[in-house]
Amino acid sequence: MLILGAGVAGMTAALELRKAGYAVEVLEYREKAGGRCWSLRGGDSYTELGGAAQKVDFAEGNYINPGPWRIPYNHRGILHYCRQLGVELEPFIQVNHNAYLHATSAFGGKPMRYREIATDYRGNVAELLAKATNAGALDQQIDAADKEALMASLKSYGALNDAFLYEKSEHVSEYRGFDVWPGGGTTGHPKPSEPLDFSDILHSKLWNKLNNGDLAEFQMTMFQPVGGMDRIAAAFQREVGDLIKFNCKVTEIRQTEGSVTVTYVPATGDGAPQTTTADWCICTIPFSILSQIEADLSPEMKAIVDSMPYAGSVKFGLEFNRRFWEEDEAIYGGISYTDLPISLISYPATGYHKQGPAVLLGGYSWGATAQQFTAMTPEDRVKWALEYGSRIHPQYPKEFRSGVAVAWHRVPWTLGCYGLWRDKEADYDNATKFDGRIVMAGEHISFIPAWQEGAVLSSLNAVTRLHDRVMKG
Repeated sequence: MLILGAGVAGMTAALELRKAGYAVEVLEYREKAGGRCWSLRGGDSYTELGGAAQKVDFAEGNYINPGPWRIPYNHRGILHYCRQLGVELEPFIQVNHNAYLHATSAFGGKPMRYREIATDYRGNVAELLAKATNAGALDQQIDAADKEALMASLKSYGALNDAFLYEKSEHVSEYRGFDVWPGGGTTGHPKPSEPLDFSDILHSKLWNKLNNGDLAEFQMTMFQPVGGMDRIAAAFQREVGDLIKFNCKVTEIRQTEGSVTVTYVPATGDGAPQTTTADWCICTIPFSILSQIEADLSPEMKAIVDSMPYAGSVKFGLEFNRRFWEEDEAIYGGISYTDLPISLISYPATGYHKQGPAVLLGGYSWGATAQQFTAMTPEDRVKWALEYGSRIHPQYPKEFRSGVAVAWHRVPWTLGCYGLWRDKEADYDNATKFDGRIVMAGEHISFIPAWQEGAVLSSLNAVTRLHDRVMKG
C-alpha cells in the first residue's frame, strides 16, 4: 500500500493498514509529519512561498498553532487517537464572558465585555416579548396556561423584575457584572452596573457573535493537546514514522490495471528522481497541490481536483512580556471578537498566572481580508496585527516581544487552509470513488473540512473500502 502525505489522514491510514497486515509506504513532502497539524515554537524557522523566512523567537515552552487549534467534544475519531496514542488533553476555552466584543463604530470604539452585551441583549428581548405577550399579541398562538408559563420563563431568562422590566438592579448585575463587585468588610457593599442602551446594542451588531459558542462544533467541552497541537502529529509519527519517507516531492502518479507507480524527487531540489510502486494508493495530497502533479486520473476526477479552490486564512502568533490580559483584565482563555481585520484575539487556555512571556493568537483572518494580509511581508502582517490589537488592548506596544504570521495560501505544502467545494452535490460522491487503483482521503473529502476529524473519518472510510476491495479480489 502506498500513501501519499503524512498528515493526520495519511498517518491514520498507515496505522490502520499496518494493523491489518499490509505492507505500507508513506511519501511525505516535509521533513516531519503532521501536515496542517502544526505548531511553531521558539527556535523554529519557516519559509513561505515566495521566499520570506520567519525565525520564531518565542520563549521556551511557548508556541502557536497555525493550523488546527481546538478539538470539539463530538469529534470522536481524533479524540480516539489522542486516547490511544497517549496525547494528553486539556480544556480549550471557546466562550469567555469576560472577554470582549468590539466594533469600531459602536460605543465610541470601546470594547465591551461579552457578559454585558449578552445579558443586556437577552434582557431587552425578554422584556419586549413579555410586553407583547401581556398585550395579547400571542393569544392566537398560546393558551392561558402556556402564557403563564412563558411569562415566568421570560422573567427568569431575561432577569426581569416583578413588572417584567429589564432594569438596573443587583439581580441584573449578577449576570452582566457590577460597577463595584460584592466584597467584604466595610467596603463590601456592591454597586449595580448600568445596562447599555438597547438601540446601541442593536446597531452595534455585536449580537452576531453571541451564538458562536452555541454552534455544535464550538460547544463546551472543547480540547487542545497539552503543549501544542503538533503533539498529535508527533504521537502518530512515533507509531508509523518508520513507514514514512520524508522530503519527498511527488512529481508523477501513474497507474495501470494492476499497480500504481509514483515518481518523486527530494523536496530540497537536489537529487535524481526515484520511483516506488504499489498495488494500491491512498492519496491525501491536498487538491491545491495534486492539481499541479502529472497524474493518471479519470477526466471526472481530474476536473474535480483542478476546480477545487482552497480557503485563504492568516493566523498571527504574538508573544508579550507578561500575561496582561490576565493581570490587568481578568481574561483567562476564550476569544474576543472584533470587526477589525484581525477578526479575533484568542487567549491561551493554559499556563494561567505563569510569570514571563506568553503567546496569544493575535488574529485569525479569512476571505478578502486574508488576501490582503497574504500580500504583505510577514513583518508587515505582524505590525498590523499589533496596530489593530492595540485598539482592544492598549498594552500591546509596551508589552510586545516577538511575532509570527502564517498566511495559508503561502504554505508550500497546502497552498491554502482547506478545500472548498464549488459544487459539492455534483462532485463530492465522485471524489470519494476509487479512481482506478487510487482513492482520495483528507479533510477535503469530508463534510467537515478544515477539521482534523474530517481527515480521520475520510481516511478510515478509505481504508475500510480499500480492504473490502482487496478481500474481494
